[in-house]
Amino acid sequence: MKSRVSRGKSKIKKLLTEGSRKIVILTHVNPDGDAIGSSLALCRVLKKMGHIVNVITPNVYPSFLQWMPGNSEITVFYNALKKARLMIQEAEIIFCLDFNDLTRIKQVTAPALESTAHKILIDHHPTQKYFTPMVYCDVNVSSTAELIYDFICSLGFRNFIDLETATCIYTGMMTDTGCFSYNSSNPYTYRVVAKLLEMGLDKDYAYAKVYDNFSGSRMRLLGYVLNEKMEIFEEYATAILSLTREEQKRFRFQAGDSEGFVNYPLSIKNIKFSVLFVEKEDHVKLSLRSKGSFQVNRFAELHFNGGGHPNASGGEMHAPMQEVLKKFRELLPQYKNELADEKVK
Repeated sequence: MKSRVSRGKSKIKKLLTEGSRKIVILTHVNPDGDAIGSSLALCRVLKKMGHIVNVITPNVYPSFLQWMPGNSEITVFYNALKKARLMIQEAEIIFCLDFNDLTRIKQVTAPALESTAHKILIDHHPTQKYFTPMVYCDVNVSSTAELIYDFICSLGFRNFIDLETATCIYTGMMTDTGCFSYNSSNPYTYRVVAKLLEMGLDKDYAYAKVYDNFSGSRMRLLGYVLNEKMEIFEEYATAILSLTREEQKRFRFQAGDSEGFVNYPLSIKNIKFSVLFVEKEDHVKLSLRSKGSFQVNRFAELHFNGGGHPNASGGEMHAPMQEVLKKFRELLPQYKNELADEKVK
């Protein structure tokens, strides 16, 4: 697959430099740090250029992401249906960030499809097809936030990046790489970080706001999940964690409380594949992580209606928790050789 796909860049530049436009920025359901960081960064640059810009998320997102500059101006579609629909209806340009499948924006899909606005996709996830004619995508970039930086600079708009924008970009990069522990082997990624630091970025502040900003209940939940709900399958170099709705209620679960849980089992010697199962109202959500060559995006796509990156992916299954766990356990023997083909260092 070709790494960089750039279509219609000259048209995009023309659209953004010939007068003020009404612009909407959309990102995926259950927004993460990259989704919010890249959306707010692009929003700030476009506003400084004189455009009228609105960011819309399909649903709420974690409190530890609600500190970034511009956060108070984000519209949650589920909480403001009429207002959000009108924004999309009146938009002249719609940017789609950090997703490449319209099903990833859930209830926002229909209004987005009905809109006659110019649509631009900026994303770093693998795909075989694009749903917009104008595209700026690269699967080898650490995050959509890094791609936003590159996109802005490539159009000649770098002078519109201020400290607040730099903070949003860095936060997206930091969170989507696990603090630069994966998806971050390209030297260019660190050149971008260097440029942001030269602008005055306080990276320690950004880290603290995201990772030192949890509740006591969340910390107790993590201890409970690791102690009571972790299963280790040594013969498959695999570990899993699970969290039922009843357990979430017990620990006063808030959006984002399980963020990062899936990474903990990967610190166990010889564990190569880790999965977190979180029970929702009508389905079970899976977060999948791996080390080395085992491609969790392929696993998720084949078995759990998901996808993502080779070492970091997501999926879901509309079934009770025990049924989902049973299916997963029964799948593991099929991957025994693949999981054992490379020793985890």
